[in-house]
Amino acid sequence: MSHSENPLLPMRMAVNIMLDGVLAALAVGGSFWLANPAAPMPQPHLLPLAGAGAIWLIGIPFGLSRLHWRFVSLRDLVLLGAAAIVTTLMLTLLMVGAGVSLPSPAFPVILALMLASALTVPKLLYRLVRQKRGEQGAAQTALLVGDGENAELFLSAHAQQLGAPYRVTGLIALSEKHIGRRVHGLDVLSATELGEAALDRLAEKPDLLIITAPHFTGDRLNTLMRAAEARNIRVMRAPSLTRLAPVDQKVTLQPIAIEDLLNRRQVRLDHQAMAALIAGRRVMVTGAGGSIGAELCRQLAGFGPTEILLLDSSEFALWQIDLEIGEMAPALPRRTVVADVRNATHIRAIAQSFRPELVFHAAALKHVPIVEANRLEGLRTNALGTRVVADAAAAAGAKLMVLISTDKAVNPSSVMGASKRLAEMYAQALDVAARHDGQGMRCVTVRFGNVLGSTGSVVPLFRRQLAQGGPLTVTDPAMQRYFMTVREAVGLVLQASAVGSGEEAIPDGGIFVLDMGEPVKIVDLARQMIRLAGLKPDEDIQIQFTGLRPGEKLFEELFHGAEEPLPTEHEGLLMATPRLVDLAAVTTAMAELAHAASTGDETGAVALLHRMVPEFLAPPGLAVPRAAE
Repeated sequence: MSHSENPLLPMRMAVNIMLDGVLAALAVGGSFWLANPAAPMPQPHLLPLAGAGAIWLIGIPFGLSRLHWRFVSLRDLVLLGAAAIVTTLMLTLLMVGAGVSLPSPAFPVILALMLASALTVPKLLYRLVRQKRGEQGAAQTALLVGDGENAELFLSAHAQQLGAPYRVTGLIALSEKHIGRRVHGLDVLSATELGEAALDRLAEKPDLLIITAPHFTGDRLNTLMRAAEARNIRVMRAPSLTRLAPVDQKVTLQPIAIEDLLNRRQVRLDHQAMAALIAGRRVMVTGAGGSIGAELCRQLAGFGPTEILLLDSSEFALWQIDLEIGEMAPALPRRTVVADVRNATHIRAIAQSFRPELVFHAAALKHVPIVEANRLEGLRTNALGTRVVADAAAAAGAKLMVLISTDKAVNPSSVMGASKRLAEMYAQALDVAARHDGQGMRCVTVRFGNVLGSTGSVVPLFRRQLAQGGPLTVTDPAMQRYFMTVREAVGLVLQASAVGSGEEAIPDGGIFVLDMGEPVKIVDLARQMIRLAGLKPDEDIQIQFTGLRPGEKLFEELFHGAEEPLPTEHEGLLMATPRLVDLAAVTTAMAELAHAASTGDETGAVALLHRMVPEFLAPPGLAVPRAAE
């Protein structure tokens, strides 16, 4: 609401003007008494009224009438001090010009101090009284975890709230060197480095820990949360605050995100190389409405492509990402196309019309048990769909195609994983041919594990089960997976794309593998999400083990035994030593697979898959012909 729309603003401004005038008049009278106690009356007698008039006049350019006493800040105090100095100069010059002698040589200094005190002290007292009144109703005590600007910003914002449900009693710093200091009148009581001792040494156990440092994540956060849980102390995160936020912004605490508990280091990305790859080029993204595809669109839009084509088979998912890209990059020309990557005629026509220079192929069926129950559909989309997109992109003159693969393609136990491995093989073979011929479309394959919060992943499932009161379903106590945030994974995909399309020496057909860190036990993830919801595992929320589903493995792998991991010069990227298949052989296999899929021959299709991916174990109950000896 603007000033003109606020009906109370003129009244509040009038009250401010009146109060400042009264305070200025009293300050002028008090200055004469302090300057010359023997003659305490102002001379001339109307000089206090002149002081009130001067402060009203000065208040217009200084905006004093619009000050909100409850939210008075350091900047406001500086303005009030400046107004007091200017008012003092005006009154002093008025007296000298009128031939009135000053009560003492120190009178201007005394007057300036009195005016500054009269204008600032009542406002500060008002703010402190309102703050104390708000804290009196707080039923809980809280400690801040952080240091520096973020803690100071939170304390400032919290001090301006009425009726806060907690009272901040101290701080826990991120380093022991800060112990003993004070921030906003609060003592730094301990440090996170001390772990459990940081809480045990406190004289008063708090009800709540509030994390104000956005970079406080990983192992250190895990350690503090375990210590807090053992002492029935809740842990919440403060919202991101800035000095540009409204002074009366409500501070709403947020639960700790499961992503914050991943012990992953920040990887420095080569944004210059990414921009050189993407800027000014036409880019096509398949599976644009999915978790990976949508994040690809977001990050690609930030690098200034000439135009972007968003392709997905889901109208709703496509509408969502199209709306989002339109809001974040309204000047970016874009096309939205509802299409199925299995439809070769349609995909070829789209590619010929758009003429993409870069293609990011994220479209796939990824849910292992569902693909296991619909094997031919999985093969049509994941394997044959990759061939369709790659062939259409190459025929349209694309310079680079990036295939998004999965750790389930390594020693696959499911049709989903084996179909993605066959897609990898086709992309590898195309890339080798393009390298050797010195022309044609390059293919970069990027393989990684699970992304937190993606569609169909375990995190949204656990959140839904938590909202229903449990239980949380876990397949097996020993099951573990690699995890990465969607944003981090896509950033590294773009990094790999820039590297793979350049002149750097990488093996023919080499597959980029994202450094996923250490695997996480799914049961540990479930327990952590229960704790983050403020509940206790096995007491408030049960964990139920359901057993492995068709095609699932207890452990996923990022490298096949014959793929020796090779380091790269880029953080977060590894290279899998290629296991190459001749392009003619994999093309023939794709044609045979297409025939088997078109005739509904599931047994023949899976047998072909087993032949092309010998490490793939055929699903139980499906007979696979043995090769002739």
